[in-house]
Amino acid sequence: MIRTTSRADRPVWIGVEDSCHAGRMCRSIKTLRPPHVVEATQDDVRAAALQYVRKISGFRAPAAHNAATFAAAVDAVEAATRALLDDLVVRGAGPPRAGAGVAADG
Repeated sequence: MIRTTSRADRPVWIGVEDSCHAGRMCRSIKTLRPPHVVEATQDDVRAAALQYVRKISGFRAPAAHNAATFAAAVDAVEAATRALLDDLVVRGAGPPRAGAGVAADG
């Protein structure tokens, strides 16, 4: 990665690939549920998790001493996002999947 300065005098990390604007932090995360997206891909979910952790932490790329914590947070948000999307029941989006939206017997 090479650090340069953007037009707005903000640091830019060249060589970091993401689903947003090269070198800049996204300001929004796209909606990943139907009807906005037919089906969110694993890359879509991972990109959203990464953008969320970047936004909350305030770091586009963490320092080495924070890298493991940052990566664990992205993994956790990705898992929570996938679980949410898998369990959502959206009216008018077709038949619900088996068990979706059904409370477990206890």
